Amino acid sequence: MDGVIALYKERGMTSHECVSSLRKILHTKKVGHTGTLDPNVDGVLPICIGQATKISELMMQSGKVYQGEITLGMAYDTEDLDGTLIAQQPIESPLTSSQIDDVLAKLTGDIMQVPPMYSAVKVNGHKLYEYARKGLTIDRDPRPIHIDYFKQLKPATYDPEKQTQTIYFEVGCSKGTYVRTLAVDFGKLINVPSVMTNLTRIKSGGFDISQCVTLKEVQTAVDSDNLETIFRPLAEALASYPQYKLDESRWEIVSHGGFLDQSINPDHDPVVCLTYMGAVKALYKFDLELTKYRPYKMFIA
Repeated sequence: MDGVIALYKERGMTSHECVSSLRKILHTKKVGHTGTLDPNVDGVLPICIGQATKISELMMQSGKVYQGEITLGMAYDTEDLDGTLIAQQPIESPLTSSQIDDVLAKLTGDIMQVPPMYSAVKVNGHKLYEYARKGLTIDRDPRPIHIDYFKQLKPATYDPEKQTQTIYFEVGCSKGTYVRTLAVDFGKLINVPSVMTNLTRIKSGGFDISQCVTLKEVQTAVDSDNLETIFRPLAEALASYPQYKLDESRWEIVSHGGFLDQSINPDHDPVVCLTYMGAVKALYKFDLELTKYRPYKMFIA
């Protein structure tokens, strides 16, 4: 049982709870996710099973795409609606669409982001949320992230009664990006309190939300002995890497963990995917000093 399940994580569940549920449904311990989603966020959570757990860290490196909402006029300590309201300011003159676009543009490209206090980032051996729950605020070093794009999905809406404005967005971002912090930073750029009020991850690990299945659908597939219908093979999960089909002699070398000469990939791509008889057997990484490809991730049962 080796492959990836593109799971749709429902709201109210932690990523760990999803992994725990799948271990019980699939009757295997070799299950791992590819990057957590907050309990109040739904969407794509690729889950690696069996030997595919060896590529979970690689899938984490992939970019993510989210759709959500930013509401201007209020702020929460958790940067989303799960926390405590800490600031309010009426929005008397709502931003125009072009003004919103200008602010979003300032939050694209290579930027530095300070991780939120309510996060699992560790400082001095403790997670930031552990400090936050004690009412402490710790100095955090900003970290580099990359925002591919940050755009409006539809016109913003204004609530004249609450005097708040809600912006509907889509963002493509690198690993390690806190989208709720982007929402807060949007407000800081225009000197108003802001909060992320809705978020769905629509793409992660090369899978989009249209490919996802629910935990209930996984259980149904197991009960009907139809698991292959929801399993994504290693080859699909690694499709972005250059592929090389091994012949008999090179398979013999790879099966014993040997090095391969650069002729398998004259372009010297950093990592190549090696297959034998239609099955993925290994990822090999190019070693600049040796000018050879060496084992990186092995999938030989």
